[in-house]
Amino acid sequence: MITYHLNSTCCINKHDLARVVVLDELKYLDNVRVVLSHTTHPGNIGAAARAMKTMGLRHLYLINPRHFPDPQASAMAAGADDVLSNAVVCASVDEALAGVVLTVGMTARQRDISNEVSAPREAMPLLVQQAALQPVALLFGTEMSGLTNEEASRAQLLVNIPTNPDFSSLNLAAAVQVIAYEMAVAAQNYQPVAQLEQPAAHQQVEGFLSHLEKTLCEIGFFTTQNPERMMQRLRRLYARARLESDEINILRGILSVTTEYNARLKARYQQSQDVQQH
Repeated sequence: MITYHLNSTCCINKHDLARVVVLDELKYLDNVRVVLSHTTHPGNIGAAARAMKTMGLRHLYLINPRHFPDPQASAMAAGADDVLSNAVVCASVDEALAGVVLTVGMTARQRDISNEVSAPREAMPLLVQQAALQPVALLFGTEMSGLTNEEASRAQLLVNIPTNPDFSSLNLAAAVQVIAYEMAVAAQNYQPVAQLEQPAAHQQVEGFLSHLEKTLCEIGFFTTQNPERMMQRLRRLYARARLESDEINILRGILSVTTEYNARLKARYQQSQDVQQH
């Protein structure tokens, strides 16, 4: 818990102090956005908004919802109308995650190649620690099939909510409620720590990975590899590394020099071929 030091001229009763503590805890959640991808039923959007507001979360992002805005969403929000009215509708997962430095994706199934899957109580303290400084995201997939492999690859951490193995179906809004509660608990127990590194924002990481894939194509690395599968493995590697902004710049500098060197080699080879032909 956060400790407050009161001087002799400050008189705060127990009720006021409890309110101050709660408000201070909630500020750590203001950097958290809840991202719902391709939600099919508007009622689930409203119910998710209600779940968010009960736990102090207020930033809702929607990726291509089938129906929104919608009266059913408003009805299920049950008073969380401000969360709905301020919701940001996005065209892609990258747009929804722009600016965040840590994304936690929700998964209910094992994936062929993915990051390590944690329980909510393990992952939420890490998210709160980052949220105290910079924007973070909780990423939820569609009701029927969850996150696509492409969407899951945008997350640095994956979380699975433990459920009854004989009946593991969990409603989208219920999943949001569970995760939001775990975040609130983690926020209540958060202890500020010094952090010198500056994690790279989502768009920086994606820019680097696109640059990496293009460079590997140019130098012929994929001639004996499955490009898509290899890039999934590289995504997992760099997700574990939690790249910083300066590290992104270094790596992209290396890629640029690699591309330039490869271009020079190609030019020399072409010149030698021209000489031989003449």
